[in-house]
Amino acid sequence: MEIAARIASAQLQGLTRSRRQIVAGPLVGLLHDEEVWFLSGAVAADPGTPFDPEEVPWALETIRKAFAAEGRWLHAELVEEANPGLAEALAAEGMTIVSRPPLLAVEPADLKLPDLPEGVTASVVTSPEEQVEANAVAADAYETEDAASPFQPDPANGASVLIRQDGVPVATAVWTAIADGVTEVAGVGTLHSHRRQGLGAIATAYATQQAFETGGATLAWLTPGDDGADRIYRRLGYEPKATAIHLGDPGGHLEDLR
Repeated sequence: MEIAARIASAQLQGLTRSRRQIVAGPLVGLLHDEEVWFLSGAVAADPGTPFDPEEVPWALETIRKAFAAEGRWLHAELVEEANPGLAEALAAEGMTIVSRPPLLAVEPADLKLPDLPEGVTASVVTSPEEQVEANAVAADAYETEDAASPFQPDPANGASVLIRQDGVPVATAVWTAIADGVTEVAGVGTLHSHRRQGLGAIATAYATQQAFETGGATLAWLTPGDDGADRIYRRLGYEPKATAIHLGDPGGHLEDLR
């Protein structure tokens, strides 16, 4: 429970830096000014604290109304062990539980860095121009422009990494704003033409290392998209510490939460 609550609490702290909050009982709705669907969502308001089930219906309705007023689709991301039963309470009010991926985490001493093949380099994005390159890789990897990340000059606020092969950008990953020493590594993507070469693993490991060394993080976490990614992350030193729950209102981007 302790590490699960720490991760959930840090996630909340990081998200509130750039989003407007709708606090309602056991939930916090977080509205981002950009209309990209995954930038706005809901999380638990008090990770590690038991919630009152009777508060869930009005809390969810309050956040739904706030999201609807701005034309946003509501989804939520929870850490099961930090707030047991909250996902099921939301499902009873009409939300759909889409997936329960393992939440994997690693500390600096346990991170395993893969060797860089000949011609492959790894670097932190240090300019808006390089961010454009990283975003182009993400757009190809995820087949959407919504995967774009903003340039962040301060590594404590998160940053992107760029993997190049023979000078060509081929893979990327990001770490998120650090809170309580915790960061999420996400947005791992490789050009379709360069997959199955271990470049995504390199991007993940390098983003994690730089979050530790330049951002000051002491714990990094992520959720694998499938069993193959899970095996790769565990080879880098990530281990299961909790369970993430992705859920959303009917319609919208439910399939994208898997």
